Amino acid sequence: MSTTNKLTGFDIYSNKSRIKWIVLAFSVVISFSSIFYTSILVEQLQDREKRQIELFAKALEYTVNESQNNNLYFITEEILFQNNSIPTILVDENDSITSYRNIDLDGVSESQTYNALRDRLESMKGTFDPIEIRLRDRDTNEIYDIQYIYYENSFLLTQLTYYPYIQLSVIAIFAFISYMAFNYSKAAEQNQVWVGLAKETAHQLGTPISSLMAWMEYFKDDEDFKNKSLIDELDKDIKKLQVITERFSNIGSTPVLNNEALEPLIKNIIAYLKPRISPKVNISVLALTPNIMGKVNPPLFEWVIENLCKNAVDSMGGSGSIFINILKGSEKRVFIDIADTGKGIQKSKIKQVFNPGFTTKKRGWGLGLTLAKRIIEVYHEGKIFVKVSEEGQGTTFRIVLHN
Repeated sequence: MSTTNKLTGFDIYSNKSRIKWIVLAFSVVISFSSIFYTSILVEQLQDREKRQIELFAKALEYTVNESQNNNLYFITEEILFQNNSIPTILVDENDSITSYRNIDLDGVSESQTYNALRDRLESMKGTFDPIEIRLRDRDTNEIYDIQYIYYENSFLLTQLTYYPYIQLSVIAIFAFISYMAFNYSKAAEQNQVWVGLAKETAHQLGTPISSLMAWMEYFKDDEDFKNKSLIDELDKDIKKLQVITERFSNIGSTPVLNNEALEPLIKNIIAYLKPRISPKVNISVLALTPNIMGKVNPPLFEWVIENLCKNAVDSMGGSGSIFINILKGSEKRVFIDIADTGKGIQKSKIKQVFNPGFTTKKRGWGLGLTLAKRIIEVYHEGKIFVKVSEEGQGTTFRIVLHN
């Protein structure tokens, strides 16, 4: 049953990832299809409006040249006055404005009308080529004047021109929100799994720890058990297991932050670590000013320091030095620098060190630094980053806390 559930869970996440890309691809297809189709409509409407203006120009030319014709009423009413949407400006051969249609001049004073029309005319000149109207003498049929009609897209066509880009922006925003919501829900679901696993681990550890504590009391009372130093070390390990249990219990909960003196807190962590790491590793703790305080949750903060120190020991191959410096910063900040003399980190991999699964060791899950980052940045609202790293010289991590 457990294997089936595991495989099912894997398939669900695999399908979720696939669905995410399908939705993204579908959004892209819809967007470009909309732009393509709208572009075709715009071109057709532009061509239609151009033909309307050409017809308007011919009708105007015919009206002027054939003023005695019986068809003038039809031409005037059905063609000239039907242009109520396309902005046009009529100019003579000297580029003087003689008339205009469908240009909104509301709010423009009479003294400013001419300048407003000239500005609009310059805009039209950069949009389409003008349509020529030739005025002829009725008796000789000779051209005595040439006028030009300038025009631009109607308001409706202008809206339609920009519509696909607005639509694309809306779809892009929708796709981005959907993508972020999908990722957030997936991350939240994974976080719930990790939190549940952590709390269950803490619960399961409770029983054997209670049993070990009872055995410790038994050995302490046993007069035949002479190795009291061993009892002390075992007692430290049991207390460490209790701390680990408390850490797992705090995962997923809002930890209580206390204003702690950082130097003694870190020295206690190092005192526990020293007997359990290589004797060839020297660890020093230095506070540049006395009594530097920081808001921390001790069990979780100790976990971070342990992980960083153990990573440093592995990086040095069990031989070298670790320097922990505690500094006061501005704006009520505290800096904790943890430097080692290890092999360093490649520059191309510095940004990856906090990613889940990243590890340079043959054995390991690559979760130590990920947990450290989560503890510092989520639970302590601080920062942790690689301050400096040189291959063959070592690495310095910086932790930023508040006090």
